[in-house]
Amino acid sequence: MSFFQKLFQHVTDDKGFKGTTVETGYFGTVKADPNFNAQNDAEKLKKAIETKGVDEAAIIEVIAKRSNAQRQQIKAAYQQSAGKSLADELKKALKSHLEDVVLALLMTPPEYDAFEMRKAMKGLGTKENVLSEILGTRTNKEITAMKISFKEVYRETLEEDIKHDVSGNLETVLLSLCKATRNEDRKIDDGLAKSDAKALFEAGKNRIGTVCSVLIDILTSRSEAQLCKIFQYYGQFSKDGLAKDLQSELSGHFEDCMMTLVKAAWNKPAYFAEKLQHAMKGFGTNDDTLIRIIVSRSEIDLLKIMQEYKRMYGKTLQEAVQNETKGDYQKILLVLCGSQ
Repeated sequence: MSFFQKLFQHVTDDKGFKGTTVETGYFGTVKADPNFNAQNDAEKLKKAIETKGVDEAAIIEVIAKRSNAQRQQIKAAYQQSAGKSLADELKKALKSHLEDVVLALLMTPPEYDAFEMRKAMKGLGTKENVLSEILGTRTNKEITAMKISFKEVYRETLEEDIKHDVSGNLETVLLSLCKATRNEDRKIDDGLAKSDAKALFEAGKNRIGTVCSVLIDILTSRSEAQLCKIFQYYGQFSKDGLAKDLQSELSGHFEDCMMTLVKAAWNKPAYFAEKLQHAMKGFGTNDDTLIRIIVSRSEIDLLKIMQEYKRMYGKTLQEAVQNETKGDYQKILLVLCGSQ
Protein backbone atom coordinates (compact mmCIF):
# COMPACT_ATOMS: atom_id res chain seq x y z
CA MET A 1 0.00 0.00 0.00
CA SER A 2 1.43 3.41 -0.97
CA PHE A 3 1.79 6.21 1.52
CA PHE A 4 -0.95 8.19 -0.16
CA GLN A 5 -3.41 5.30 0.15
CA LYS A 6 -2.91 5.69 3.88
CA LEU A 7 -3.77 9.36 3.63
CA PHE A 8 -5.63 10.54 6.73
CA GLN A 9 -5.82 7.03 8.19
CA HIS A 10 -2.89 7.90 10.46
CA VAL A 11 -2.64 11.65 10.25
CA THR A 12 0.43 11.98 12.48
CA ASP A 13 1.95 8.52 12.11
CA ASP A 14 5.64 8.93 11.23
CA LYS A 15 5.51 5.79 9.10
CA GLY A 16 2.60 7.02 7.06
CA PHE A 17 1.79 10.13 5.09
CA LYS A 18 2.02 13.12 7.38
CA GLY A 19 0.50 16.52 6.95
CA THR A 20 3.00 19.29 6.47
CA THR A 21 3.60 22.05 8.99
CA VAL A 22 4.26 25.71 8.31
CA GLU A 23 7.96 26.52 8.58
CA THR A 24 9.92 29.64 7.80
CA GLY A 25 13.32 29.71 6.17
CA TYR A 26 14.91 28.71 2.89
CA PHE A 27 14.40 25.11 1.81
CA GLY A 28 15.98 25.20 -1.63
CA THR A 29 19.18 23.34 -2.42
CA VAL A 30 20.58 25.93 -4.81
CA LYS A 31 21.85 29.15 -3.29
CA ALA A 32 23.29 32.32 -4.74
CA ASP A 33 27.07 32.35 -5.12
CA PRO A 34 28.35 34.99 -2.65
CA ASN A 35 31.36 35.71 -4.88
CA PHE A 36 29.30 36.00 -8.04
CA ASN A 37 30.64 37.84 -11.08
CA ALA A 38 28.45 37.57 -14.17
CA GLN A 39 31.17 38.58 -16.61
CA ASN A 40 33.66 36.06 -15.22
CA ASP A 41 31.06 33.29 -15.42
CA ALA A 42 30.19 34.27 -18.98
CA GLU A 43 33.87 33.99 -19.91
CA LYS A 44 34.15 30.58 -18.22
CA LEU A 45 31.17 29.33 -20.19
CA LYS A 46 32.50 30.72 -23.46
CA LYS A 47 35.80 28.93 -22.89
CA ALA A 48 34.01 25.68 -21.92
CA ILE A 49 31.84 25.78 -25.03
CA GLU A 50 34.74 26.51 -27.37
CA THR A 51 37.03 23.86 -25.84
CA LYS A 52 37.56 20.88 -28.15
CA GLY A 53 35.03 18.26 -27.08
CA VAL A 54 33.26 20.79 -24.81
CA ASP A 55 34.09 21.08 -21.10
CA GLU A 56 30.85 19.78 -19.60
CA ALA A 57 32.26 19.81 -16.05
CA ALA A 58 32.98 23.54 -16.24
CA ILE A 59 29.48 24.22 -17.58
CA ILE A 60 27.90 22.23 -14.73
CA GLU A 61 30.08 24.01 -12.17
CA VAL A 62 28.80 27.41 -13.27
CA ILE A 63 25.18 26.74 -14.26
CA ALA A 64 24.18 24.43 -11.38
CA LYS A 65 25.90 26.42 -8.65
CA ARG A 66 24.31 29.79 -9.32
CA SER A 67 20.84 30.99 -8.40
CA ASN A 68 18.29 31.53 -11.14
CA ALA A 69 18.60 35.29 -10.77
CA GLN A 70 22.37 35.00 -11.20
CA ARG A 71 21.94 32.83 -14.31
CA GLN A 72 19.83 35.59 -15.87
CA GLN A 73 22.71 38.01 -15.32
CA ILE A 74 25.15 35.53 -16.85
CA LYS A 75 22.91 35.25 -19.94
CA ALA A 76 22.91 39.04 -20.32
CA ALA A 77 26.68 39.25 -19.83
CA TYR A 78 27.28 36.48 -22.38
CA GLN A 79 25.02 38.17 -24.93
CA GLN A 80 26.85 41.46 -24.45
CA SER A 81 30.38 40.04 -24.60
CA ALA A 82 29.97 37.27 -27.17
CA GLY A 83 27.13 38.75 -29.18
CA LYS A 84 25.31 35.42 -29.06
CA SER A 85 22.55 33.78 -27.05
CA LEU A 86 23.97 31.62 -24.26
CA ALA A 87 21.02 29.23 -24.50
CA ASP A 88 21.54 28.80 -28.24
CA GLU A 89 25.26 28.17 -27.83
CA LEU A 90 24.73 25.61 -25.05
CA LYS A 91 22.02 23.91 -27.08
CA LYS A 92 24.54 23.40 -29.89
CA ALA A 93 27.33 22.32 -27.53
CA LEU A 94 25.44 19.86 -25.33
CA LYS A 95 23.21 16.89 -26.00
CA SER A 96 20.62 14.56 -24.48
CA HIS A 97 19.41 15.04 -20.90
CA LEU A 98 22.35 17.23 -19.83
CA GLU A 99 21.21 19.71 -22.47
CA ASP A 100 17.64 19.48 -21.16
CA VAL A 101 18.69 20.26 -17.59
CA VAL A 102 21.00 23.15 -18.52
CA LEU A 103 18.43 24.81 -20.79
CA ALA A 104 15.77 24.40 -18.07
CA LEU A 105 18.05 26.09 -15.54
CA LEU A 106 18.64 29.03 -17.90
CA MET A 107 14.92 29.85 -18.05
CA THR A 108 13.24 31.92 -15.36
CA PRO A 109 10.79 29.88 -13.22
CA PRO A 110 7.73 31.32 -15.03
CA GLU A 111 9.34 30.63 -18.43
CA TYR A 112 10.12 27.06 -17.43
CA ASP A 113 6.61 26.40 -16.14
CA ALA A 114 5.18 27.84 -19.35
CA PHE A 115 7.59 25.74 -21.41
CA GLU A 116 6.56 22.55 -19.60
CA MET A 117 2.85 23.36 -19.95
CA ARG A 118 3.27 24.01 -23.67
CA LYS A 119 5.30 20.82 -24.15
CA ALA A 120 2.61 18.83 -22.33
CA MET A 121 -0.04 20.02 -24.80
CA LYS A 122 1.84 19.94 -28.09
CA GLY A 123 2.91 16.98 -30.15
CA LEU A 124 1.49 13.49 -29.96
CA GLY A 125 -1.03 13.29 -27.14
CA THR A 126 -1.57 15.56 -24.14
CA LYS A 127 0.30 14.86 -20.88
CA GLU A 128 -2.56 15.70 -18.54
CA ASN A 129 -0.61 14.68 -15.44
CA VAL A 130 1.92 17.45 -16.12
CA LEU A 131 -0.84 20.05 -16.43
CA SER A 132 -2.33 18.88 -13.13
CA GLU A 133 1.06 18.80 -11.41
CA ILE A 134 2.01 22.35 -12.35
CA LEU A 135 -1.35 24.09 -11.90
CA GLY A 136 -2.12 22.05 -8.79
CA THR A 137 1.07 22.94 -6.92
CA ARG A 138 1.88 26.55 -7.85
CA THR A 139 0.88 29.65 -5.90
CA ASN A 140 -1.42 32.30 -7.36
CA LYS A 141 1.63 34.51 -7.98
CA GLU A 142 3.47 31.70 -9.76
CA ILE A 143 0.46 30.85 -11.96
CA THR A 144 -0.04 34.51 -12.89
CA ALA A 145 3.63 34.87 -13.83
CA MET A 146 3.49 31.65 -15.85
CA LYS A 147 0.44 32.87 -17.79
CA ILE A 148 2.20 36.13 -18.65
CA SER A 149 5.29 34.26 -19.83
CA PHE A 150 3.15 31.79 -21.82
CA LYS A 151 1.44 34.64 -23.68
CA GLU A 152 4.73 36.44 -24.36
CA VAL A 153 6.52 33.36 -25.70
CA TYR A 154 3.74 31.46 -27.50
CA ARG A 155 1.49 34.35 -28.60
CA GLU A 156 -1.65 32.75 -27.20
CA THR A 157 -3.11 32.36 -23.74
CA LEU A 158 -2.63 29.31 -21.55
CA GLU A 159 -6.39 29.05 -21.18
CA GLU A 160 -6.83 28.87 -24.97
CA ASP A 161 -4.39 25.99 -25.19
CA ILE A 162 -6.08 24.13 -22.35
CA LYS A 163 -9.51 24.54 -23.97
CA HIS A 164 -8.09 23.18 -27.22
CA ASP A 165 -6.41 20.13 -25.68
CA VAL A 166 -8.54 19.17 -22.65
CA SER A 167 -12.25 18.63 -22.13
CA GLY A 168 -14.85 17.73 -19.54
CA ASN A 169 -14.33 17.99 -15.79
CA LEU A 170 -10.56 18.13 -16.17
CA GLU A 171 -10.86 21.21 -18.38
CA THR A 172 -13.13 22.82 -15.79
CA VAL A 173 -10.73 22.27 -12.90
CA LEU A 174 -7.63 23.35 -14.84
CA LEU A 175 -9.31 26.54 -16.03
CA SER A 176 -10.44 27.23 -12.47
CA LEU A 177 -6.85 26.90 -11.24
CA CYS A 178 -5.70 29.16 -14.10
CA LYS A 179 -7.68 32.02 -12.60
CA ALA A 180 -5.08 32.17 -9.79
CA THR A 181 -7.69 33.34 -7.31
CA ARG A 182 -7.37 30.54 -4.77
CA ASN A 183 -7.54 31.62 -1.13
CA GLU A 184 -4.02 31.53 0.34
CA ASP A 185 -4.84 32.69 3.87
CA ARG A 186 -3.39 30.54 6.66
CA LYS A 187 -6.35 31.31 8.91
CA ILE A 188 -8.87 28.48 9.21
CA ASP A 189 -12.65 28.88 9.22
CA ASP A 190 -13.71 25.93 11.35
CA GLY A 191 -17.41 26.21 10.58
CA LEU A 192 -16.82 26.39 6.84
CA ALA A 193 -14.47 23.39 7.06
CA LYS A 194 -17.21 21.30 8.67
CA SER A 195 -19.84 22.33 6.12
CA ASP A 196 -17.43 21.76 3.22
CA ALA A 197 -16.54 18.31 4.54
CA LYS A 198 -20.22 17.41 4.67
CA ALA A 199 -20.80 18.85 1.19
CA LEU A 200 -17.91 16.79 -0.21
CA PHE A 201 -19.29 13.63 1.36
CA GLU A 202 -22.79 14.26 0.09
CA ALA A 203 -21.48 15.09 -3.38
CA GLY A 204 -19.74 11.77 -3.72
CA LYS A 205 -19.75 8.84 -1.34
CA ASN A 206 -23.24 9.33 0.06
CA ARG A 207 -25.12 9.40 -3.24
CA ILE A 208 -25.35 7.66 -6.57
CA GLY A 209 -23.09 9.52 -8.96
CA THR A 210 -20.62 12.19 -7.96
CA VAL A 211 -21.44 15.89 -8.18
CA CYS A 212 -18.11 17.00 -9.62
CA SER A 213 -18.92 20.72 -9.50
CA VAL A 214 -18.90 20.60 -5.69
CA LEU A 215 -15.53 18.84 -5.60
CA ILE A 216 -14.03 21.28 -8.09
CA ASP A 217 -15.36 24.37 -6.32
CA ILE A 218 -14.02 23.36 -2.89
CA LEU A 219 -10.69 21.86 -3.95
CA THR A 220 -9.76 24.75 -6.27
CA SER A 221 -10.89 27.69 -4.13
CA ARG A 222 -10.04 26.86 -0.51
CA SER A 223 -6.57 27.49 0.89
CA GLU A 224 -4.27 24.55 1.56
CA ALA A 225 -4.59 25.11 5.31
CA GLN A 226 -8.39 25.17 5.01
CA LEU A 227 -8.37 22.01 2.90
CA CYS A 228 -6.35 20.16 5.53
CA LYS A 229 -8.99 20.98 8.13
CA ILE A 230 -11.73 19.89 5.70
CA PHE A 231 -9.96 16.55 5.15
CA GLN A 232 -9.82 15.96 8.90
CA TYR A 233 -13.54 16.71 9.37
CA TYR A 234 -14.35 14.51 6.38
CA GLY A 235 -13.26 11.54 8.48
CA GLN A 236 -16.33 12.12 10.69
CA PHE A 237 -18.55 11.26 7.72
CA SER A 238 -16.52 8.52 6.03
CA LYS A 239 -14.48 5.74 7.61
CA ASP A 240 -12.37 5.46 4.45
CA GLY A 241 -11.24 9.10 4.22
CA LEU A 242 -11.45 11.53 1.31
CA ALA A 243 -8.50 10.14 -0.68
CA LYS A 244 -9.91 6.63 -0.85
CA ASP A 245 -13.42 7.90 -1.55
CA LEU A 246 -12.18 10.02 -4.45
CA GLN A 247 -10.30 7.06 -5.89
CA SER A 248 -13.43 4.92 -5.75
CA GLU A 249 -15.76 7.59 -7.14
CA LEU A 250 -13.60 9.17 -9.85
CA SER A 251 -11.43 7.87 -12.66
CA GLY A 252 -8.86 8.81 -15.26
CA HIS A 253 -7.12 12.15 -15.57
CA PHE A 254 -9.81 13.95 -13.55
CA GLU A 255 -9.16 11.65 -10.60
CA ASP A 256 -5.41 12.25 -10.97
CA CYS A 257 -5.98 16.01 -10.90
CA MET A 258 -8.24 15.88 -7.84
CA MET A 259 -5.74 13.66 -6.03
CA THR A 260 -2.96 16.11 -6.90
CA LEU A 261 -4.91 18.89 -5.17
CA VAL A 262 -5.55 16.71 -2.12
CA LYS A 263 -1.97 15.47 -1.81
CA ALA A 264 -0.37 18.86 -2.48
CA ALA A 265 -2.56 20.55 0.12
CA TRP A 266 -1.79 17.94 2.77
CA ASN A 267 1.96 17.64 2.18
CA LYS A 268 3.42 19.14 -0.99
CA PRO A 269 6.99 17.88 -0.49
CA ALA A 270 5.70 14.33 -0.02
CA TYR A 271 3.61 14.69 -3.18
CA PHE A 272 6.74 15.56 -5.16
CA ALA A 273 8.71 12.78 -3.44
CA GLU A 274 6.13 10.27 -4.62
CA LYS A 275 6.25 11.69 -8.15
CA LEU A 276 10.02 11.30 -8.17
CA GLN A 277 9.78 7.72 -6.96
CA HIS A 278 7.27 6.85 -9.68
CA ALA A 279 9.56 8.49 -12.25
CA MET A 280 12.46 6.25 -11.28
CA LYS A 281 10.91 2.93 -10.35
CA GLY A 282 10.32 0.03 -12.74
CA PHE A 283 11.76 -0.30 -16.22
CA GLY A 284 13.17 2.95 -17.55
CA THR A 285 13.21 6.43 -16.05
CA ASN A 286 10.77 9.24 -16.75
CA ASP A 287 13.50 11.83 -17.24
CA ASP A 288 11.07 14.65 -18.05
CA THR A 289 9.47 14.33 -14.59
CA LEU A 290 12.80 13.88 -12.83
CA ILE A 291 14.25 17.01 -14.44
CA ARG A 292 11.10 19.10 -14.06
CA ILE A 293 10.73 18.50 -10.32
CA ILE A 294 14.41 18.82 -9.38
CA VAL A 295 14.87 21.99 -11.44
CA SER A 296 11.58 23.70 -10.57
CA ARG A 297 11.83 22.99 -6.82
CA SER A 298 15.59 23.58 -6.44
CA GLU A 299 15.08 27.08 -5.05
CA ILE A 300 11.77 26.40 -3.27
CA ASP A 301 11.51 23.18 -1.26
CA LEU A 302 13.83 20.51 -2.67
CA LEU A 303 15.40 20.05 0.78
CA LYS A 304 11.98 19.15 2.19
CA ILE A 305 11.25 16.89 -0.77
CA MET A 306 14.50 15.02 -0.13
CA GLN A 307 13.62 14.65 3.56
CA GLU A 308 10.21 13.19 2.66
CA TYR A 309 11.78 10.91 0.05
CA LYS A 310 14.15 9.44 2.65
CA ARG A 311 11.31 8.97 5.14
CA MET A 312 8.94 7.41 2.63
CA TYR A 313 11.35 5.16 0.70
CA GLY A 314 14.23 4.48 3.08
CA LYS A 315 16.94 5.84 0.80
CA THR A 316 18.19 9.26 -0.23
CA LEU A 317 17.08 10.94 -3.43
CA GLN A 318 20.76 11.15 -4.39
CA GLU A 319 21.08 7.37 -4.10
CA ALA A 320 18.05 6.90 -6.34
CA VAL A 321 19.43 9.38 -8.90
CA GLN A 322 22.79 7.57 -8.90
CA ASN A 323 21.04 4.27 -9.60
CA GLU A 324 18.89 5.62 -12.43
CA THR A 325 21.14 8.06 -14.27
CA LYS A 326 24.74 8.29 -15.47
CA GLY A 327 27.45 10.56 -16.79
CA ASP A 328 27.22 14.34 -16.81
CA TYR A 329 23.42 14.12 -16.57
CA GLN A 330 23.81 12.36 -13.23
CA LYS A 331 26.45 14.86 -12.10
CA ILE A 332 24.30 17.95 -12.68
CA LEU A 333 21.28 16.42 -10.94
CA LEU A 334 23.40 15.53 -7.92
CA VAL A 335 24.82 19.07 -7.78
CA LEU A 336 21.27 20.44 -7.81
CA CYS A 337 20.30 18.06 -4.99
CA GLY A 338 23.21 19.36 -2.88
CA SER A 339 25.29 17.35 -0.43
CA GLN A 340 23.86 14.22 1.18
